Amino acid sequence: MLRPFLRALALTRPTELSLRVEACALCGFKVQVRLRRDEVAVRCAHCGASAITQSLVDVLLQATDSLADLDVYELSAGGPLVRWLRPRVRSLTTSEYFPDVPRGSERAGITCQDVQRLTYPDESFDLCTSTEVFEHVEDDGAGFREILRVLRPGGLHAFTVPLNLASTTLERTTICGGERVNVLPAEYHADRYRGQRVFCFRTYGADLAARLADVGYVDVMLRQPRQIMFGYARTVVCGRKPPQPLRQRSPPTAAAALRTP
Repeated sequence: MLRPFLRALALTRPTELSLRVEACALCGFKVQVRLRRDEVAVRCAHCGASAITQSLVDVLLQATDSLADLDVYELSAGGPLVRWLRPRVRSLTTSEYFPDVPRGSERAGITCQDVQRLTYPDESFDLCTSTEVFEHVEDDGAGFREILRVLRPGGLHAFTVPLNLASTTLERTTICGGERVNVLPAEYHADRYRGQRVFCFRTYGADLAARLADVGYVDVMLRQPRQIMFGYARTVVCGRKPPQPLRQRSPPTAAAALRTP
């Protein structure tokens, strides 16, 4: 319990602290707290879900008829989203990326996966989720293709990334002579598992939908949550794996519980 308290303390600016009566999308608790003027610092006072996580869950509830029959893969191993998903889905698989741990093995009970080269079989999941992951993936195209590979036909990929809808994607680095060269000033985000800052490769723009379509996703949408918390509401990116052709389609699976809006 001490670690979440210390993280909250680090986010807090006393002059910007505020409370608001508004239900959390995850737990329904009707008090939101703003620790400072930042979407990461807007939290449910009960479960600790940020405005970003609440936006993702809000959109998931709109995009799915039922979670109960779904096999879900979430690209993190803990936090409010994992706690919310676990009792609501048929099965939940979680992971983290540790560069010094072999893919598919564990550290302290947490499975290591590199989204650019997942170890899961084809068509393992009905739904894949993540918050603030793909901006840290060097080859995000490979990551998107891997998620598409492990999704079942008709399955949904729903995720958030820092997104500037007024611009196109800015690649912050380039590879020159096999070495990473910063094109823009280096940007880092905090990582709670590694206890260090993680390099950000890009800032996504409105062309993200087209990037996903180029990889093979269909029904790609940049969806807005219904709830706005202290003025913050994160756009959620949704894309589906194409369904099987009718002549190859097998009996309905759990993916049928996912509906196209």
